[in-house]
Amino acid sequence: MQLALPDRHVLSPTVLFPTVEVLVLVALVIADPGRIDRRSAVLRRLTMALVIVMTWDNLAGVAELVRGILDGSDQDNGPVLLATGGALWVTNVIAFSLWFWLLDRGGPAARASGTPFAAAFAFPENVTPELAPPRWWPQYPDYLYLAYTNSTALSPTDTLPLTRWAKMLMLVQSAISLVIAVMIIARAVNILNL
Repeated sequence: MQLALPDRHVLSPTVLFPTVEVLVLVALVIADPGRIDRRSAVLRRLTMALVIVMTWDNLAGVAELVRGILDGSDQDNGPVLLATGGALWVTNVIAFSLWFWLLDRGGPAARASGTPFAAAFAFPENVTPELAPPRWWPQYPDYLYLAYTNSTALSPTDTLPLTRWAKMLMLVQSAISLVIAVMIIARAVNILNL
């Protein structure tokens, strides 16, 4: 999605971060095609590197959006501004869902292999196990839903953070989503008043 943003809303050169993201993703797919139950420190570091680059790229895009709106150099029309904000918001949801998925309970490999790690999030299935499927554990769609609801409600909804790092990650994600929304709304109001 970052490649679809106007050039002034991403770091230069425009293709730097997306290219690094694609290369790391290709390396991950080649090194570990379709398996998450294999524990490998190298693969975990590579996956973390991918999410770090994705998060950094998105933060840079948000910073450029804010800078452009605040200094008046952002002359995008409504559809371009909405598309830019939407791409940044969706990338924020995806990046933080990956953070939650990678860090909770030792990561996906630890969860799949049944290695006991302390939970960082209390999912509804943990609170009411009688309503959950047998041997339930959180999978990526659960973390995607968590990130989506955190970005829309700007707070936890049905899944609660239990650790400080989980609370801080949710705080950062909510703050980024709030900045995106406030800046787009402020610019839209300004466009309508012209």
